Amino acid sequence: MDTDEELLTRSLRDPVAFEPLVARHSPALHGFLARRAPAAADDLLSETWLHAFRSRTTFDPALGTARGWLFGVARLVVAGHWRDVARDQGVPSRIENSTDPWHAVDQRLDAAAVAPLIRRVLAAMPEAERQLLLLVIWDQLTPAEAATAAGIPPGTARSRLHRARQRLRAALGADQETGTTAELTAGDLT
Repeated sequence: MDTDEELLTRSLRDPVAFEPLVARHSPALHGFLARRAPAAADDLLSETWLHAFRSRTTFDPALGTARGWLFGVARLVVAGHWRDVARDQGVPSRIENSTDPWHAVDQRLDAAAVAPLIRRVLAAMPEAERQLLLLVIWDQLTPAEAATAAGIPPGTARSRLHRARQRLRAALGADQETGTTAELTAGDLT
């Protein structure tokens, strides 16, 4: 069986070689998109594959895996979607959270008892740390793949991921010590 990287490279000469990538990665990419834009996930998946196919010449195996590159394409597609939504609703494009709809995160957390605390911790995190943490936890990318998806060096991704995990552990540890989430505020997490 050919690797993703081999298929992506070969698809430059033989476009049919791209098809197995679609079959292999559509479920994971759809999950990624559905968690970030549930109502538009199907359309965004199609758009992701169109962008990936058109820009496959930009893939460089020296910079990371094909899987990480595909998640990077999906990340850009969903960010563009939220910019378009914000523009259509008349929201100024400079609002940081216009590409990051965190109001829906708590609906997807399995641990309902700590959902409010986790939501506050995630909302208080710098966006770059939050995105990396979610790429690794939700989308099950390796830190190197998450770095490729985010377009940053692997070392930077590892340090941001480490900080994000420390924030989450500290908040969860404080919650266990106090037995309540009411005393913990977003200011305590920075």
